[in-house]
Formats: sequence, C-alpha cells, structure tokens
Amino acid sequence: MPQRTQPCPVRDKCTRAKSGGRTLSLRPRDQQQVLDEARTQQTSQEWRAKYATRAGVEGTIHQAVAVTGMRRARYRGLQKTHLEHAYSAVALNLIRLDAWWNGHPLDRTRSSHLARLDLSLTA
Repeated sequence: MPQRTQPCPVRDKCTRAKSGGRTLSLRPRDQQQVLDEARTQQTSQEWRAKYATRAGVEGTIHQAVAVTGMRRARYRGLQKTHLEHAYSAVALNLIRLDAWWNGHPLDRTRSSHLARLDLSLTA
C-alpha cells in the first residue's frame, strides 16, 4: 500500500503558491559556466557602454516600427522598398527634430494605474 506524503512543515518559507510548489531547474555544468561568465561580463563598464549603444539602436528600431510600420514593406521590389525606408527615416528625423526644438522628450515614462489615479485626484 503506497504511503501518503505529508505537507511540508516549512512550505510557507519557500513559496506562496496555493497549488503546486517550488521548482528547481538545474542546467548542465557547461551551460551554467557559460551563463555565469556572461553575467560576470555584464558587470563591466565596457559591456555596459556597448549595451547602451545597442539599447539606443533598439529604441530607434522600435520607434520606426511604431510610427511608420516598417515591419512589413508596403511595396514590392528593392527600389520601392528602399525609397519607403528612406522616407521613413526622414519622417523619424523630423519627429525627433520637432521634439528637440520644442523641448518635448520622446521617451514616455511609464506610470502605474495607481500613480495616474493619484495624479488625477491631485490635479
């Protein structure tokens, strides 16, 4: 006859989940070592400077997709697609120049619903 397992007496110190429980994932040693090395490199100033450039590029790509819909080309053919990209780049530059000249930052800082509610009550 199988034995029934007893609930863990210290479960509330491990997890707050009502059902299921805590899981532990162990990677193979070589994968874990590569991951640890990458995390160590990410603490260096050289890596942070390199990543800051990448973050700027990704921000530009996000803006291009959001504003001009550049994820898909509207036209067929390399020449028309190139012209579309050139017009999109000009449009992004004009948007950025307008924001710079008028002193409006392009980045929108996120705020929680509670913070927005608080702002609407105090205004």
